[in-house]
Amino acid sequence: MRRNLFALPAAAVAAALLLAGCGGSTGAGSDGPAKADPGPETGTITFTGTDNAETYQPVIKAFEAKNPGIKVTYTQIPFDQFNATMQQRLSAKDAGIDVYTVDEPRVSQLAAKGFLTDLGDLDAKVKTSFSAAAYKTNHFRDKLWSLPMWNSTQYLFYNKTALAKAKVTPPTADPQQRWTWEQVEAAGRKSMQAGGTKYGLFMEQPEAYYQLQPLAESLGGGSGIEGDDALTPAIETDGWKKAMQWYGATFASGLSPRGIGGFQTGPVFANGDVAFFVGGPWDLKIFGSSKIDWGVAPLPYFQGGKPVTPTGSWSLGINPASKQQRMARKFIEFATLDPAGNLATTSTTTIIPANLDAQKQYTPKMDAFSGTKTAGAAAITAYESEHTAVSRPVSVGYIQFEEVMGKAFADIRNGTNPDQRLQQATQQLTEAWKSIK
Repeated sequence: MRRNLFALPAAAVAAALLLAGCGGSTGAGSDGPAKADPGPETGTITFTGTDNAETYQPVIKAFEAKNPGIKVTYTQIPFDQFNATMQQRLSAKDAGIDVYTVDEPRVSQLAAKGFLTDLGDLDAKVKTSFSAAAYKTNHFRDKLWSLPMWNSTQYLFYNKTALAKAKVTPPTADPQQRWTWEQVEAAGRKSMQAGGTKYGLFMEQPEAYYQLQPLAESLGGGSGIEGDDALTPAIETDGWKKAMQWYGATFASGLSPRGIGGFQTGPVFANGDVAFFVGGPWDLKIFGSSKIDWGVAPLPYFQGGKPVTPTGSWSLGINPASKQQRMARKFIEFATLDPAGNLATTSTTTIIPANLDAQKQYTPKMDAFSGTKTAGAAAITAYESEHTAVSRPVSVGYIQFEEVMGKAFADIRNGTNPDQRLQQATQQLTEAWKSIK
């Protein structure tokens, strides 16, 4: 879930949203795409994703060893170009893409547009191999379209040295005693006042729905999408308004820094400039090279609200235009349904494998990713997965929703009135979703 969101001018957003709407007669909205020729049993397939090539070398190597007649060639597309590039190539029925990474909330729209191969014959096996949330988010209209590869959660990282200087007792790793956001804010300000850090709190993805959804959900605001067709904006609830008012105030007061985004957020914590940092499992190793002394705690919640944490990550899908369907199926099944293959996808990163058997082998190791600093991470991860994890909404309009909300979060962060900006976002989404309805 290491991600950036698009920030387009208003006119460009409107045009892009209309272009992104459902269309085409070969998607799941009709009778589904025609059955593809399974293709040859041996040869070379292409795999396209956003992570660097080193991330996937272990799983590719393991797959090729098990299937000596098949080679896998990986191509990386930077995340900020990935969605637009894939939209263009898949629309053109580009057979140069066989397998590609799929952000789970985008499954519905990709399937509706005919950009994913139907994997329904694997449904029963997928249902028993992954969590209920992962199973659900890879479906659209009761059909399975992609296979879960990774899972995720979020932690509260804290600077032990800075908190000691401010005479603040650090939060515990016990999920039953997790801090509230109000406690984090108060402790962060003490750290700033004591000269321990420049800032009190920072989110790794400060303009991403994935990381900010729990704020509104904690206050009972809902996911932001409602209706039988999941195409009705619901971002002006009391919970959303209160959450965004609080969020905007963290930047207006200087508790959180403006002007830092993308992949520059992590170094703010690693360099010792912030007391509290909200990040994911990938940071458990990334921060291991930091010179500061840090620890990890459960994601906070609002006082009077409930604990909510994000979940989900990348899945693997097959391009219907691929001429290598048989080999592509073998690869994605190995990388997801085979516990050994799924574990191999996490060999060079600390993302969580989605396969439940792979998780059982992987999670206990998390406490030692960065020595004693990551103590408690395994228990936090297991608890959140079972008790507090909430998926992003499943909607054929999710792509537009994520992009509109990303721009709204950016504006709120930079000082725009939260209530007015949520009202504007509601209008943008209502207009954008007319073409889908």
